Amino acid sequence: MEIIKIRDEHIKLGQALKLAGLVDSGVEAKIEVQEGQVRVNGEVELQRGKKIYAGDVIEFNGQQVRVDN
Repeated sequence: MEIIKIRDEHIKLGQALKLAGLVDSGVEAKIEVQEGQVRVNGEVELQRGKKIYAGDVIEFNGQQVRVDN
């Protein structure tokens, strides 16, 4: 499981996907999230702007990423 570090209290889901290198652009992140391809803490998330906090786990395309600060 990859770990990404954030400086602030939270990061938006679309930004986290880009930071982790799971998608190449915000447009790609938007599409993947809207199509139900992304899970946050085991639940399908359909909001690209969902706030992600330290300890949250994002799953996409068979990869898991944990957010840390």
